[in-house]
Amino acid sequence: MKIAFPTSQEGGQGSGMENPVHDHFGSAGFFVIVDSETGESEMIRNRDRHHKHGECQPGRFLGSAKVDAIIAGGMGKGALSKLSKEGIAVYRGIEGSVSENLALFKKGKLPAFTMDQTCTDADHHHCC
Repeated sequence: MKIAFPTSQEGGQGSGMENPVHDHFGSAGFFVIVDSETGESEMIRNRDRHHKHGECQPGRFLGSAKVDAIIAGGMGKGALSKLSKEGIAVYRGIEGSVSENLALFKKGKLPAFTMDQTCTDADHHHCC
């Protein structure tokens, strides 16, 4: 399974595995894409970072990278709805590194993201 983790840091050891998971999907500068079976990872730039709130296009964020799931600290309703329609599972991450969140995911300890947990305005602090 390929999983995307938003992060604000470029680089880092192990292609970003120790970078912190960013608190909001849409404003992350980068994504660490991890194959949960092989452990291989790569980092890509968020191609739609500077969108207007509520107008994100998740398909642009990841470019040609194909993922099965996203683990993020926060996300808007539009993004969650669009990702769900594309068949991409979205999980609520914790404050911590990509590797910590991946370990929790593998143990089944990260809940699915629900609409009532999404951000509703440009101030993301209440949802993340």
